Amino acid sequence: MKKILILLFLLPAFSYAQDETKDTLWTTSGSTTLNFSQVSLNNWAAGGKSSMSGVAMVNYAANYKKDKLSWDNTFDFRYGFLKEEDQKLRKSDDMIDISSKLGIEASKHWYYSALLNFKSQFAAGYDYPDTDNAISKFMAPGYLNLGLGMDYKTDGFSLMMAPVSGKLTFVTDDDLSDEGAFGVEEGKTMRAELGATVKAQLKKDIWENVTMDTKVSLFSNYLDQPENIDIDWTFKIIMKVNDYLSANLITQLIYDNDVKIQGDDETLPPSPGLQFMESFGVGLTFKF
Repeated sequence: MKKILILLFLLPAFSYAQDETKDTLWTTSGSTTLNFSQVSLNNWAAGGKSSMSGVAMVNYAANYKKDKLSWDNTFDFRYGFLKEEDQKLRKSDDMIDISSKLGIEASKHWYYSALLNFKSQFAAGYDYPDTDNAISKFMAPGYLNLGLGMDYKTDGFSLMMAPVSGKLTFVTDDDLSDEGAFGVEEGKTMRAELGATVKAQLKKDIWENVTMDTKVSLFSNYLDQPENIDIDWTFKIIMKVNDYLSANLITQLIYDNDVKIQGDDETLPPSPGLQFMESFGVGLTFKF
């Protein structure tokens, strides 16, 4: 798996090398966005706390097309933090999402395709205010999905249907592994599933300087409760102010029947539930 990840991270460098030689087979695009907010209070009669927060996002795409062969690669990274005056720095957002899709054209808009997707996070996460026991770390969990199927592609839209798919869940932290976190058996570091994957993505300009970018991934395990479908849906609205300023609205909804969440009533055992994240920010965007 390390070799696969190294290859994926080197793709941007390869694409730039192709660009220097005027090779039009590669199409690349990328952006870095920095959102930051800060509040400072001193003898403020209305009350409140000084705070600062920020989110950094890096998005990169490197796509190759020659004759009937296509190779689409995306790299999405996010990390956010929150700091209040009497608290240590806390993580507010954290994501690694890398996808690579290789296709051979079968007919107009249809491709025989193979998909590889890796997801994890950069840093440890905590159930604040408890900062002694991490509830997640890099590769705890880590997800590797592989699939074979058909891909329907048009400008800005892709629908990948892979009836033969594998999902590997990694929990490489000993403490979390011993707890049986994220659906991995207690004491184990990996869980393997065989099933079907459907992955769709749509990127479209809905108004002038306003772009919608949404993607959803569905996975059903043939061998264990196939009716419990894993869902990962990300929705973005990107509003361009000028060449460097932008506003971003991001939501993410996740459901995984193997991930148990402790509810407000701690007398009840953890159970599967919907996970939801929403982030809105205004900041600087640099395209490359």
